[in-house]
Amino acid sequence: MRRRKLEEWIAKALMLFSTAFVGICLFLIIGTVVVKGLPYLDWDMVTKIPDGGYYFGRSGGMLNAIIGSLYVAGGATVLGMCISIPVALYLNVYLKKSNAFARFAKLAFDVLFGVPSIVYGAFAFSLMVYLGVRASLLGGIIAVTLLVIPIMVRTLDEVITNVPKDLKEATLAMGATRWEMAKVYLLQIKTGILTAVLLAFGRGVGDVAAVMFTAGFSDNIPVSLHEPAATLPLAIFFQLGSPIPEVQGRAYASALILTVCILIIVSVSTILTNKKRK
Repeated sequence: MRRRKLEEWIAKALMLFSTAFVGICLFLIIGTVVVKGLPYLDWDMVTKIPDGGYYFGRSGGMLNAIIGSLYVAGGATVLGMCISIPVALYLNVYLKKSNAFARFAKLAFDVLFGVPSIVYGAFAFSLMVYLGVRASLLGGIIAVTLLVIPIMVRTLDEVITNVPKDLKEATLAMGATRWEMAKVYLLQIKTGILTAVLLAFGRGVGDVAAVMFTAGFSDNIPVSLHEPAATLPLAIFFQLGSPIPEVQGRAYASALILTVCILIIVSVSTILTNKKRK
């Protein structure tokens, strides 16, 4: 009895320590960004594009990077959704769980889920070189699409798995085809689809490695898919490399904008997930 209590106390202490450690790290990260970035955050920063010499401390803002991030992440999310939903439905509706191809495909997506984003960027860059596509908004969208597809497929797979089996049996018993059953599944996983979209968008808007070689960089807002596009993560990377304190402060302000966007996306995703569970 005494040994069991000791083991329980040790396990509880480890859990409390881990929770406190993660909480402190999160507080330090967000606190650092807020303290260093808030003094440099102003209205011009979110409403103006960089003037000449912005990265040397002159006037302007980061509107080009904000819009570029939304373009890249939004385009990749839409394209990834158009690919991921049919894949997830095919693996769960048209194939049986015991099917060897379905098991292999899910394992492959699990592996792709953990592949570093720089690998997707390098692959997309090689593909762009082969196709003769230069660094542009289109290249960034392609790279981020490859990055978010495994996220969306595995998220949707988990959501579809939680759909009651009785629904599938009842649908088939009524003489429905596989496609009609897939449409029934779509109605059941609407909240899950939105959650997957938000998670993919959050990953896409905050990634820098995948777009470093593919999206390029520009002080202007792109008006076509073939123009280079700046993103907030890349802008933060470039500004932090500057020796000018004001430019470094603007980097933290940009990071604060990005952090707020990510926190909003995660909060909405959590609310939708809890709603789905209820």
